[in-house]
Amino acid sequence: MTGPLQHPGYDEEKLRKIAELLPCREVQAELLLSLMGQPEHRSYPAIFIYGHRASGKSHTINMIMKELELPHVMVSCVECLSVALLFEQVLLSFFGADAAALLPRGPSLSDFVRIYRQQCSDSPAKQTRYIVSIMEKAEMLRDTDANLLPALLRLQELVEDNVSVILLSEIVWDKFRPNTGCFEPLLLHFSDYSKGELQQILSKDRHPSYSAEFYSSYINILLGVFYSVCRDLRELRHLAALNFSKFCEPLEEGKAKESDTHKLWRNIEPHLKKAMRTVYLREVSSLQWEKMQEMEEKEAGAVRGLSAHTHVELPYYSKFLLIAAYLASYNPARTDKRFFVKHHGKIKKTNFLKKNEKTSNHLLGPKPFPLDRMLAIFHSVVDSRVAPSASIFSQISSLVTLQLLNQASHDDQLDAPKYKCAVSMDFICAISRTVNFDIVKYLYDFL
Repeated sequence: MTGPLQHPGYDEEKLRKIAELLPCREVQAELLLSLMGQPEHRSYPAIFIYGHRASGKSHTINMIMKELELPHVMVSCVECLSVALLFEQVLLSFFGADAAALLPRGPSLSDFVRIYRQQCSDSPAKQTRYIVSIMEKAEMLRDTDANLLPALLRLQELVEDNVSVILLSEIVWDKFRPNTGCFEPLLLHFSDYSKGELQQILSKDRHPSYSAEFYSSYINILLGVFYSVCRDLRELRHLAALNFSKFCEPLEEGKAKESDTHKLWRNIEPHLKKAMRTVYLREVSSLQWEKMQEMEEKEAGAVRGLSAHTHVELPYYSKFLLIAAYLASYNPARTDKRFFVKHHGKIKKTNFLKKNEKTSNHLLGPKPFPLDRMLAIFHSVVDSRVAPSASIFSQISSLVTLQLLNQASHDDQLDAPKYKCAVSMDFICAISRTVNFDIVKYLYDFL
């Protein structure tokens, strides 16, 4: 149950509403309000709030600022690509567009302080102004001008105004403290949600067609599977919404009642274990995940002689990378244009199929191929545009670690690494079926 927030100077009805909107974060909200003080009082110059991802930091400060109608500006270090954008956003929120227009092109910190002090003399603060900096990419703030962070922490002193800076970050203060020293902010830690708190918060998202007890039992099952590997509230909420329809299938088919917890658990258990591979990755959308589940159920009997663990645990794009590696190993390089270029023009059959090629490439075994050729085939066969990223290259390394790919070049050959595919025809066909890709149409030996 949410406890009532109490603080002099604020309306009790608004405090009660904030407590309802912040389940399991009443203690942090009350402590933050005590640090902020009453609206007309001079607040502490800087407060540093830190905690892991999805621990309620941004939500708590947002609800307090909006519900209590405090003058504030929310500044994201991701959106403010430069210091000039940060200065402009602060002046625009507190003093209007005319004040922001006074900033010169490429403003310095002294320009911002000067304009801020001028505007304060014209319209002094009747209550504390709050600058809330959300540092989703905290290293961006540390890489800016060396005097920016110390100046923000002493902004109240510099501009002689009742202004307070609240910094939100996933990184501890020791990682921020400049070497030259600066004003020390007050630290407020948001701890991770416990299992009971996650149960309480996630149970509020219940489906209107089912009872609160039924949805709470589903959340209890979900947390029993995922809590040991994932404490992220947003990720757990996504997984709960993704798998709830599968949990309700026996009810819709009339095979079970809401009270048959054991039967419902047996139905959902294998699907939750399969969903373990999507935790944090988000490589596929919810619709794609449901289609993949349906295809895997249909093709379950077709996968024989394979390691079920390897088959299930491969991420979505890793499967396409493995398919691309297999095609690069068993297709001659000269056939790539025919198979993977849409507008390749006319290619004579006599040039494409040579009569003296009587030996199957599958009998000769896999041939080494360069990395850029595999990536070119991968981008051609995957069903969506995928930008080259560290995630793709890390998945290639994972395939090598799993011995599904073998590195054919030496480690010191950095300019053009070569690989060979190390899986069988049956294995790659089974992998292709899970992503609805007909690999036989793209193999030179089966033309």
